[in-house]
Amino acid sequence: MPEAATHRLLAIGSVLTLLLLAISGLQPYDRATWVMETLPVMLVLPVLWASARRFPLTPLLYALIFLHCAVLIAGGAYTYARVPLGDWLQDAFTLARNPYDKIGHFFQGLVPAVAAREIFLRRRVVNGRAWLAFLCVCVVMTVSAGYELLEWAAAVAMGQSADEFLGLQGDEWDAQSDMLTAFIGALTALATLTAWHDRQLARLPRG
Repeated sequence: MPEAATHRLLAIGSVLTLLLLAISGLQPYDRATWVMETLPVMLVLPVLWASARRFPLTPLLYALIFLHCAVLIAGGAYTYARVPLGDWLQDAFTLARNPYDKIGHFFQGLVPAVAAREIFLRRRVVNGRAWLAFLCVCVVMTVSAGYELLEWAAAVAMGQSADEFLGLQGDEWDAQSDMLTAFIGALTALATLTAWHDRQLARLPRG
C-alpha cells in the first residue's frame, strides 16, 4: 500500500477511535474502570503516529489494532460484565456468564501475535518460521501474564472497587482462562492470517 494510503488508513482509524472514545467517556458505568480499560487506547494512538513515517505498519495490523481499541472502549464504557453484545451471546448460547471479557482476551492474543510477527520479520530478529511462531506466542503469553499481574495489583490496591475492572463474575479461575483465551487468539492469528500478512509485508517499501 502506498505511503499516502497508509497514512489515510491511520487517520481514518484514529478519528473513528477517538470518536468512540469520546462517546464512551460521556457516561461510563464506572469512571475508574473506564480510565483503566481505555488507557491502552490513549497510549497506542500517539505511538502509532510517532512511528508512522519511520516504521509504517501493514494495513492488516493497523486494522486489527483499531478493532482491538473498539473492543477495549466498549469494555470500558459498560464494564466487561455488562457489554450488551456479551449479554446477547450469553442468552443465545445459554452461557453461565457474559463472555465479552473473553473476546477482549482473544484480541489480546490475536493482535500482539501479528504485531510481534511484523516486528520480528521486518527487523530480521528471527530465522526460521517455527522459531518465529514460537516466539510470537511467547510474546503473547508474556503480555497476557503481565496484564493478569496488573489486574491483581489493581485488586490489591483498590479492594472491592476493582471488581468491575477484573470482571471475574464469580469465576475463581478467570485469570487462567483469560491466558488460555489469549493463547488461542495467538494460534488463530498465526494459523489464519500468516499468508495475508506475508503478502502485505512484501508490498512494504524496503528499509
